[in-house]
Amino acid sequence: MPRTEKIARVAELKQRIEGSSALLLAEYRGLTVTEITELRRSLHEADAKFAVIKNTLMTRAAAEAGIEDLAPYFTGPSAVTFVSGDPVAAAKKLKAATKLFPALVLKGGYLDGQILDADAANSLADLESRDVMLSKIAGLLKGEMSRAAAVFVGAQSKFLSLLEAYKAKLPAEEVPTEPAVASAAAMEAATEEAITENAAEEASEVGEPAPETTEEPSTQEESTDGEAHDG
Repeated sequence: MPRTEKIARVAELKQRIEGSSALLLAEYRGLTVTEITELRRSLHEADAKFAVIKNTLMTRAAAEAGIEDLAPYFTGPSAVTFVSGDPVAAAKKLKAATKLFPALVLKGGYLDGQILDADAANSLADLESRDVMLSKIAGLLKGEMSRAAAVFVGAQSKFLSLLEAYKAKLPAEEVPTEPAVASAAAMEAATEEAITENAAEEASEVGEPAPETTEEPSTQEESTDGEAHDG
């Protein structure tokens, strides 16, 4: 490979390393093309890509990405799984593949700034996936909300019981016989009466005639009208 192509390839690998959430390293000695294709398809479901890369290029790219300690893992027929999604889900897929294809060996990895040896990489596959953890957290939150609702209902019931007990202790004359809230019709009637009274008061203040009433005219007014007639 010409030098310029190597430089470009290393830069590309460095970018892929830095854009991955984790790296899983495996030895694929003895795997057939069909088996590698099936493995790639399985890892794709976990948002991960399985790639066979020259050790020298990968070592240099890892060094430029600041993880020189990965160099000892790039020996023999090595393949790298670049994980973009959940590292646990990808590790589970890769470990399951080692059972189907005994020639495949998970030998290390890189996660959250830490180098993983073979044991740590295999243990990663034994953890619960992100989806399972989120499901459990959602279940816990739902349980807490149910308990909180039960506590609220219990507190409300207790308050109403205390209120009834308090009313029972009041003297008979102090216990209201009518509901605390008037009916809609009674409230409407009271509102109309208040409006009428306010209108009468405002009219008397400005010298305007008050609203008509049903009272009979006074005798004084009758006599005055009579005098005007006689005149």
